[in-house]
Amino acid sequence: MDANSLTALITGGTSGIGRATAKKLANLGIHVLVVGRNAKRGDETLAEIRSAGGKADFISSDLLYASSAREVAKRAIELGDGHVDILVNNAGIFPFGPTDQTTEEEFDQVYSLNVKAPYFLVAELAPLMAKRGHGAIVNVSTMVADYGVSGMSLYGSSKAAINLLTKSWAAEYGPRGVRVNAVSPGPTRTEGAEVMGEGLEQLAAQAPAGRPATADEIAEAIVFLATDRSSFIHGAKLAVDGGRTAI
Repeated sequence: MDANSLTALITGGTSGIGRATAKKLANLGIHVLVVGRNAKRGDETLAEIRSAGGKADFISSDLLYASSAREVAKRAIELGDGHVDILVNNAGIFPFGPTDQTTEEEFDQVYSLNVKAPYFLVAELAPLMAKRGHGAIVNVSTMVADYGVSGMSLYGSSKAAINLLTKSWAAEYGPRGVRVNAVSPGPTRTEGAEVMGEGLEQLAAQAPAGRPATADEIAEAIVFLATDRSSFIHGAKLAVDGGRTAI
């Protein structure tokens, strides 16, 4: 399809991997809608995309409730002239720590943003994509959803749920033209990962690549799965982790 006729919704689109993805999709001529909590970062993202000739709009939301996901979907449809063709479920939080020190509030927050928000965004947008006969959904997972890591039970389990949902949604919506896939990043150098300090380098050193990814490298994989470049790929999980889960 003509990229200039497409609309993409990217959650967590004002920083890191989401921002890099938004910029790359906009460079293809796609109208990008970036979702985030910080209006200042939202404005900065829009200015950067628009200065490069792209089309972009910002939607403010914390995405912690089903109702907020529905509101984002509704606003995205309005801004997209009645349609959203690409959904990138990128927003997420990744607190680390012992299971026995996790509070119920922390548990609920992680599952609300990492699982509930994508679930209800798909519930709102995938049927409309299916009705139009085309669409692409890319879920951003993590390599630690595939093996046990001490201190990452909460984050890893939330993304393991996303991996299964990716397959379920591919089975549910794929026959009606909606491709659903996931990207599974390894350690990536972003603003959010700065809290890991040297831990990021140590985690990355375990993989064949021996270094953290850049946000642009992960975004390239997301754009691949979000566009017709991957037209025969359904229900896949693309590991972009420097080879960590291959060894």
